[in-house]
Amino acid sequence: MGWLFGWRRRAGAGVVQPGEAPAGAAQDPANPIGGGLLAGLSLLLRSRYLLGIGLFVILLATASTFLYFEQARLVAEAFPERTRQTQVFSVLDATVQALTILVQLFFTGRMARRYGVTVLLTAVPLAVTCGFLVLAMLPTFGVLAGVMILRRVGEYALLRPGREMLFTVVDPETKYKAKNVIDTAVYRAGDAVSAWVKTGIDALSGHPATVALAGAVLALAWAGLGWWLGRRHEGQLGPSAGPPGRAAAAQQR
Repeated sequence: MGWLFGWRRRAGAGVVQPGEAPAGAAQDPANPIGGGLLAGLSLLLRSRYLLGIGLFVILLATASTFLYFEQARLVAEAFPERTRQTQVFSVLDATVQALTILVQLFFTGRMARRYGVTVLLTAVPLAVTCGFLVLAMLPTFGVLAGVMILRRVGEYALLRPGREMLFTVVDPETKYKAKNVIDTAVYRAGDAVSAWVKTGIDALSGHPATVALAGAVLALAWAGLGWWLGRRHEGQLGPSAGPPGRAAAAQQR
C-alpha cells in the first residue's frame, strides 16, 4: 500500500465540509479526539458523502451475499461429497489470493495514478453486473466460479484501496469514528439485510435467474454510486490530484 500513501502526499489534503481540518493534519496528543460511542453514527448521518460510502458498502455486501448463496447451492449440486467441496473451495481461495497479489503489485497503483479513484470504485461493480447477467442465462458452477473470483479479486485489489482513499479527504474524527461504524455496523447490517432479501426473492420466485437479475440491477446501482463517490472525492482534492490528463485539462480551463 506504499503507493497509496505516496499518492496521498502528492495529492494534498481536501475537505468534506467547509471548515473541517484537512485529513493530513497531525493530531495534537494534548487534544485527543473526543466524542461518545455514537459520535461515529452521528457523523455518518450528517454527511451525504459518508452516507454514500455507507450505501456503497451495503451494496457491496449485497452482491457478495447473493453470490455466496448461489455458490453454496451450485457447489452442493455439482459436488455432493464434502471432501470434494472442500477441495473446490481451497482451489478458489488459492486462485483469489494469487491473482489479488498480482493485481495489487502490477495494476492497482497504476490504475489509481492514471485514472483516479473513480475507476477503482466502478470497474468491479460493472464487471459484477455483467457476471450476474451471464449467471442468469447460464447458471452453472463454472460461470459462478468465474464471477466469484472476479468479485473477490476486485474487492481486495481495487475496491478496498479505493474505499480507503475516500477517507483521505475527511478530518481525523471522521476518519477514526465514522469509518469504523461503516466498516463494522453498516457492513454487517447490509450483510444481514441482503440475506433476508435473498430469502424473500427465493420464496417469491423460486428461480435462480431472478436472484441473478436482481443482483445485476443492484450491482449497476452500486457502480453508479461508485462513480458519484469517486467524482466527489476527486473534486474535493482539486484538479492537481486527479488523473494526469484530467488535471491538465482542468489547468487549461
